[in-house]
Amino acid sequence: MRKSYVLAAAIAVAAGAWIGSGYFGVELPGSTAPGVVDAGEAGLVTEQRPELRLPAVRVRQSVAREHERQVIARGRTQALRRVTVRAEVNGKIANLEVRKGARVARGDVLAQIEFKDRQARLQETQALVRQRELEFDAAERLREKGFRAATQHAAAAAQLDAARAAVKRMEIEIGLTSIRAPFDGVVDGLPIEEGDYVDPGKAVAEVVDEDPFLMVAQVSENDVGRLRVGSRGFARLVNGLRVEGAIRYIATTADENTRTFRVELEVPNRDRQLRDGVTAELHVPTELVLAHRVSAAVLTLDDQGTIGVRCVDADDRVEFFPVRIVASEATGVWITGLPDAVDLIVVGQEFVRAGDQVRPSRVDNAMAES
Repeated sequence: MRKSYVLAAAIAVAAGAWIGSGYFGVELPGSTAPGVVDAGEAGLVTEQRPELRLPAVRVRQSVAREHERQVIARGRTQALRRVTVRAEVNGKIANLEVRKGARVARGDVLAQIEFKDRQARLQETQALVRQRELEFDAAERLREKGFRAATQHAAAAAQLDAARAAVKRMEIEIGLTSIRAPFDGVVDGLPIEEGDYVDPGKAVAEVVDEDPFLMVAQVSENDVGRLRVGSRGFARLVNGLRVEGAIRYIATTADENTRTFRVELEVPNRDRQLRDGVTAELHVPTELVLAHRVSAAVLTLDDQGTIGVRCVDADDRVEFFPVRIVASEATGVWITGLPDAVDLIVVGQEFVRAGDQVRPSRVDNAMAES
């Protein structure tokens, strides 16, 4: 055990002496062995190769490419139409013709209200019409023979019209006892049961239009000016589904609390895959720009806190370029504000400043070429 301690101590002393010498891993012309440098050779390096004292950085050439800018905003799915169907006449629900979740077509009966005495009242008004028709015909013949004044004839005509209007009202009321779907859709709510009594205005069913659907998002005031009604875009739902459509609406007034603008992207939903209220991310391409794709790690700040990148010019001096991030991806960010081609510092950018002379070494630009 003591021999192990002695051996470890000897190795530690030797390693410390080697590191302290400052010349490990260097092989110079004339050296008798790798890593061995005498004092004369060390002086030759500092006097004849002062560039070794410059900060070393790694650079990668970056070339601008066309990039399609997009407005990206978080939002959700929303049905194009959602209507609460209400009773228009009073009465007891005699039959519910559908169940919650059923798909219906425009005009399908959702629920039926009892007729009660409505049919009898219709027959009564129809009988009154027949009586008024006889009275009008008699008044017409008497007027033609000069035995009836024009005012009496007009009164008979008015009574006939009133009777016919009463029949029409009863026919409409009877028709309203059948509560019908206003459009093709799905019954998403049914807050009544058979036997319930309803008054005019009572909610009977909620019908949702399934096709098309909307992707609704709140867009910042900085980006809303880049959007146009009719522009194509797509939405990626939280479940991975991607749907495409066109912008149908852009709000002209900002939300008072968030200072954002409502934007609606209309998308088809023929296969009925979309549901109301699902989280989605809206993407709308706007224009093509020349931009550089770089790793987010190369972004830095200058002394004034401006975000940018540091590059090396033809004289190996550092330049700082303020940049603007136009898009973010999993593999990096797209930035503008740089020349079309630059030598971008990718290692050591935090240890140099604009105007510094550096000693650059080049690495492959795998990201720019991908």
